[in-house]
Amino acid sequence: MRLIGALCVLIGLTVQANGQFRKYSNEFLNIGAGARSLGMGGANVASSSGANASYWNPALLSTVKDNPDVSLMHAEYFTGIGKYDYGSIAFPINNNKRTIGFSLMRFGIDDIPNTLYLVDADGSVNYNNLETFSSADYAFMLSMSQIVKTGDDYELSMGGNVKVIRRNIGSFAKAWGFGIDAAVHYKKKNWQLGAVLRDATSTFNTWSFTFTDREKEVLYLTNNDIPTQSTEMTAPRLWLGGGYTFKFNEKLSLLTELMLDLSFDGKRNTIIKSDFANVDPRAGAELNFNDALYVRAGIGNFQQGLKDGDTTNMKKVWIYQPSFGAGFRIKNVKIDYAFTNLSNQSSPLYTHVISLGFNIIKKEK
Repeated sequence: MRLIGALCVLIGLTVQANGQFRKYSNEFLNIGAGARSLGMGGANVASSSGANASYWNPALLSTVKDNPDVSLMHAEYFTGIGKYDYGSIAFPINNNKRTIGFSLMRFGIDDIPNTLYLVDADGSVNYNNLETFSSADYAFMLSMSQIVKTGDDYELSMGGNVKVIRRNIGSFAKAWGFGIDAAVHYKKKNWQLGAVLRDATSTFNTWSFTFTDREKEVLYLTNNDIPTQSTEMTAPRLWLGGGYTFKFNEKLSLLTELMLDLSFDGKRNTIIKSDFANVDPRAGAELNFNDALYVRAGIGNFQQGLKDGDTTNMKKVWIYQPSFGAGFRIKNVKIDYAFTNLSNQSSPLYTHVISLGFNIIKKEK
């Protein structure tokens, strides 16, 4: 509780010190990592494991024991327009009491038409002048976890991330960013508690823009502003999670988790909202059979919206984002699948997510 209180004080000081934040900044960092977690509705702060813990709770990298763990994920959004890739690897060191991890993620939209030169000087449309460019966001994370205290039935670990961000919009705009995450995890018997302060000291992106004289002329003639160098700030975000595992017998168990996502960048459309903080709950469950077969479900992203798109009566109802998933493990290889709705339960914006995980087991002499 003292640690959580300290995290809240740090958030308050950061918000007061900076004052101005860009809402929904670096949102590609909030997509998630691993089909297991996405199948549980993103409720994985207290129960993540393996190399994917770098994203959800770096303190849980301590679950990687003896052998390095690798996780790879690919997802496509909006019928393949947007592509998201994530990869991470974790190495246990210091007799399994410390773990380091490396992660790389990319969200990109490729082959975007550049229409700046579509119209010739005489006013005619010339499709031969069409070119394409890509808009892509990258993030590299260096993670570390340390087991602080352990006993017969409990374990306390702490961890953190150092993030380097690179964002490109064709040859027009580029940005470099830097941020830090801090995390803690506590496990006792069947209970697990986790807390992650993302962008702890606020994450910044410094943008620079490059336009040719002709491009500037086109932007000016079409009444578009020519951007100048700027800095984009991302407010801290606090993730709190609690999980409990129901063990029915030696082979069958059910993991449940409730997570609270607290944002501090202005009022959002969440269950609890204010100018200072917003609270967005998530819940997930995973049925585990003999550590070989998994079935998952989750719910999150609660928002108020119009019932069935009814713009006549303007009746508002609570909508949410459901998700489902499954997975199986064969020896040291694990394949997970998630089926999630990107919008809400009434909008058919579904996507399929597949991820692969495996341990690098050294051959014994």
